[in-house]
Amino acid sequence: MGALPGNISSMIRRLPDLDGRPFVVERAHGPYLTDTGGRRYVDHALAMGATILGHAHPAVVEACIRALEGGSMPGFSHHREAAAADALVQDAGPFTRATFLTTGSEAVHLACRVARRTTGRGTVAKVAAGFDGWYDDLALGWSGSQEALLAGPRPVRNGMTLIRWNDLADLEALFEESRDIAAVLIEPMLANAGSLVAEPGYLSRVSDMAHRNGAMVISDEVLMGLRLHPGPSCLRLGLDADLVTLGKAIGSGIPVAALVGTEEAFAAIVDGRAPRAGTYHGNPLSTAAVIATLETLRGLDYPGMLARGDALRADISSAFTRRGLTATTSGFGSVFSLWFSTPPPSRYEAAAALARPDLSEALHFDLRRNGVVAIPGPWGRIFLSFAHEGDALETTREAFERAAERLAATAGAG
Repeated sequence: MGALPGNISSMIRRLPDLDGRPFVVERAHGPYLTDTGGRRYVDHALAMGATILGHAHPAVVEACIRALEGGSMPGFSHHREAAAADALVQDAGPFTRATFLTTGSEAVHLACRVARRTTGRGTVAKVAAGFDGWYDDLALGWSGSQEALLAGPRPVRNGMTLIRWNDLADLEALFEESRDIAAVLIEPMLANAGSLVAEPGYLSRVSDMAHRNGAMVISDEVLMGLRLHPGPSCLRLGLDADLVTLGKAIGSGIPVAALVGTEEAFAAIVDGRAPRAGTYHGNPLSTAAVIATLETLRGLDYPGMLARGDALRADISSAFTRRGLTATTSGFGSVFSLWFSTPPPSRYEAAAALARPDLSEALHFDLRRNGVVAIPGPWGRIFLSFAHEGDALETTREAFERAAERLAATAGAG
């Protein structure tokens, strides 16, 4: 037994063994992963959505090499840091201020601190079943937990409480129950609960209700940021946020996160009421990756990539329905989830009831046997990068066809 528990530092990144063999990556490039046995797979996990340009994109690699050659950790202010912040807010609409962190959990932590220091209130309401970080307070109500179902009294722990997704009446009830709500923390799509999409008007009304009750709005886009255009997705989905947490895709494979916000929201950071610290935040390597990623994304065809994803969604659903299995997808062309139901759920309670861990696991293994890797489990997602086209997508379609055929045969035999 080695020194590293489970041979990995985050269990959320671990894939189950297949036929007694662990999955260990030797190389990642473009839309592909190659394991230590030399087999190549189309990667639809993409480091939980981080590598939006594809793995090891040349522009990002070259920018990072130059940054490393100049010194990876000068410690003090350096020329890339402010330039990366300017690049980050270029397509961010009203969000004109930015600061860097190293992980998405840290970005959400800082956003909550800003909200509390700005409003003088102590409680942040997050959407049940969302994943807003792994710290003890933020871990309240993850998908799959009993808390996320909100079956009993509304839980309050470590300055956090929960609200139901796509349920305006529940949010209204929260504000009637408490005058201590500093912010509503919400993803523009409930990604970690199976890519549940907001109902029409829901996000804008959440914003209105929060602001009317003196609370700020934090759009957690550690996963969804840059997925619809080279900026915050809330701008395209109707959520009027004060602060936006970003991560994963902004560095396309290099660890980096950020908080962006309006001038008013950042006042507590500017005047020091909400202190920031972190030796590695905004380091030359991460900010070089941000600059290179955003420069590259602004020259790419977002509508084309999203259309490829939507076509893949339709083909996946069709592969199952043509074999007599009910299946559909929820989400967007660049990130979506598969449901063995139709229509897909819009609320977490329904999603929890419809989740099929058995089918999800069987599908994951079938896809791997046919050269495709995706996040396992009923709460998993299928990501596309700009590198996913042509042969890679054809391999994915063929893998889903074969998986659907085998699952249908298994269901018939059962």
